[in-house]
Amino acid sequence: MKKVAIVMGSDSDLPVVEKSAKTLDELGIDYEVHVYSAHRTANEARQFSLDARKNGFGAIIAAAGMAAHLAGAIAANTTLPVIGIPCKSSNLDGIDALLSTVQMPSGIPVATVAINGGVNAALLCAQIFAVEDEALAQKLDKKREDAAKAVLEKNEKIFNQFRK
Repeated sequence: MKKVAIVMGSDSDLPVVEKSAKTLDELGIDYEVHVYSAHRTANEARQFSLDARKNGFGAIIAAAGMAAHLAGAIAANTTLPVIGIPCKSSNLDGIDALLSTVQMPSGIPVATVAINGGVNAALLCAQIFAVEDEALAQKLDKKREDAAKAVLEKNEKIFNQFRK
């Protein structure tokens, strides 16, 4: 199976990225984590993107806040799927990052998850990989079943708490 590259624009994005890493660990998907800024290390980010396919990656998660050009900068240099995570910062509560990540020009797609959506970014990578991997597809099905079960258990508890 291919591995996932997780790239963050700053180490301040680490709490969001850790959620992606934990989810990938749970699903048995290998990954690497890097810090490359679209602006401060533009050459390194570009080279990483250009080499990603030959280095065994099958998808890239790019997490960044504020101007959040990282996902687009990476997507401009690879045809691998790029999933952008707009990260909340002290400015504009992450709306600026969301708009910068989601508003890509035609021809350079970036899939974008919710602000601070580290779990969903990892799950989207897993779903992409699961198209060709039945065992992974089964793990994703089980994860969904477990999530549904947890909600129904909470429902029963709350229902009983307010039962008259």
